[in-house]
Amino acid sequence: MKHLLSINDLSKVDAISILDTAQELARVSDGPMKKLPTLRGRTIVNLFAEDSTRTRISFEAAAKRLSADVINFSSKGSSISKGESLKDTAQTLQAMGADAVIIRHSASGAAQRLADSKWMSGSVINAGDGTHEHPSQALLDAFTIRKHLSKGADDLTGLRVAIVGDVLHSRVARSNVLLLSKLGAQVVLVAPPTLLPVGVESWPCQISYDLDEVIANVDAIMMLRIQLERMSEMYFPNAREYSRYFGLNSDRIRAMKAGAIVMHPGPMNRGLEITADAADGARSVIVEQVANGVSIRMAILYLLLAGNQEFAETGVSS
Repeated sequence: MKHLLSINDLSKVDAISILDTAQELARVSDGPMKKLPTLRGRTIVNLFAEDSTRTRISFEAAAKRLSADVINFSSKGSSISKGESLKDTAQTLQAMGADAVIIRHSASGAAQRLADSKWMSGSVINAGDGTHEHPSQALLDAFTIRKHLSKGADDLTGLRVAIVGDVLHSRVARSNVLLLSKLGAQVVLVAPPTLLPVGVESWPCQISYDLDEVIANVDAIMMLRIQLERMSEMYFPNAREYSRYFGLNSDRIRAMKAGAIVMHPGPMNRGLEITADAADGARSVIVEQVANGVSIRMAILYLLLAGNQEFAETGVSS
């Protein structure tokens, strides 16, 4: 495996290998020496043509903990904002000797386009492309769920996960449905019909329009951000109405089964899809998701760049 562009690039064995590697690397991160020499001399570029805080910083921290050199390339003030094409940018990165490019782009398929091209020879990691996919986020979410709920199992068989909210605009939702179902979990999407994409019936999940009917029967509930910046039409009457039917609040927290956890990929619209007491309560693992993101992204970089021997040992197909 040279690139990570979609969850569909991974078999179940591949996905579990990434989770297991992240678990080992998390132990390193928790120790006194947080850096490994694994990627010393490698150059990794964060190419973010769309704003991000958590994902960019997480990948940067992951690369630096593996001793790689990191170049941050953001759209604002760069040649991208001046109209440079993806091809010209990629050729510039190739000239700089980039071993891997982590790309976030507003256009669905941009990461695939970069990987398929002859513009550069390094690995490409999709850090979110339009409304298509965000595979590393899904992997960190699965890692978090497995850590809290799997009871020592490799996969997520027997667990039930609800993904609630703006599925229509969410690359996180798509990647999570693909990965969680691949790992054996039952996934249910909960949203108003206006916030579900065309063709969602073909996804490997169930669909519900009633959060109260679902909430008592799930082991994890993942709230999605309402992406107001992507909305040019009225998808629901108003914020109060949305929160009433699809927001996570203290009453709904009390209805959850014992041991169930609350998740959110961030950033949160507090008071819209989730209240402050739900986001900060005892069931919430939202802050932990951020920490787990560093371990997962270290694992991705390690498995992609550390060489064929490591791939063979971990079972990830090369």
